[in-house]
Amino acid sequence: MIFYKTEEEIELIRQSALILGKAHGEIASLIEEGVTTLALDKRAKEFIQDNGAQPSFLNYNGFPNSLCISPNAVVVHGFPGKYELKSGDIISVDCGVFYKGFHSDSAYTHGVGEVSEETIKLLQVTKESLYLGIDKAIAGNRMGDISYAVQQHAESNGFTVVRELVGHGIGRNLHEAPEVPNYGKRGQGVKLQEGMVLAIEPMINAGTRNVVQEEDGWTIRTRDKKPSAHFEHTVVVRKGEAEVLTTFEYIEKAKKS
Repeated sequence: MIFYKTEEEIELIRQSALILGKAHGEIASLIEEGVTTLALDKRAKEFIQDNGAQPSFLNYNGFPNSLCISPNAVVVHGFPGKYELKSGDIISVDCGVFYKGFHSDSAYTHGVGEVSEETIKLLQVTKESLYLGIDKAIAGNRMGDISYAVQQHAESNGFTVVRELVGHGIGRNLHEAPEVPNYGKRGQGVKLQEGMVLAIEPMINAGTRNVVQEEDGWTIRTRDKKPSAHFEHTVVVRKGEAEVLTTFEYIEKAKKS
């Protein structure tokens, strides 16, 4: 069942998303060579809780951390740990915030130090594909319009789209109907209507689209061990133009400082 959100509920998700955006900024300010992924996780948890909210991912189906941190060939759901960031790495930081009864969810993939030109292109194209998908999240369109926009941009730039993992509805639950695939056909799928709140999240690989799950039951990695990028926003389906509730503003500020 799809839960359509009232304007009052959307406002609460917007408040959750603001805390999330600021948490992402805190994390971005710490990303540099030598920092452990667990240190990033610790800061995220502190910041979110200091702002009267809770990390959505912490203890979700047994997940032990506040962030999914996925370096290099890890697509999503990586565990924070003792791994120290090094120059040339890319690192996907996926975070959710639960505030006043509602979740928000977003992800951003960062480069560390000197990253290869091909990998920089992967990050750029993945981020662009997110916004092209968001452009289609308008009332009257179909889910396949979002999916096609993401897939077409990624594949036309020589990259591949992960198919086993999808975006999702979001609200009182972290994962709600409908699913938001990153591949598909225009004009197909669920009709988009006002009040739908979606987490749109392209996961794009430098090599083949095939992925494997590690023995920990969570970590998803590219089969060929080539890099993967992941960007995500929580958005509201509107007439004429989607409304993006989450923000990368604080990440961009942290990167410039």
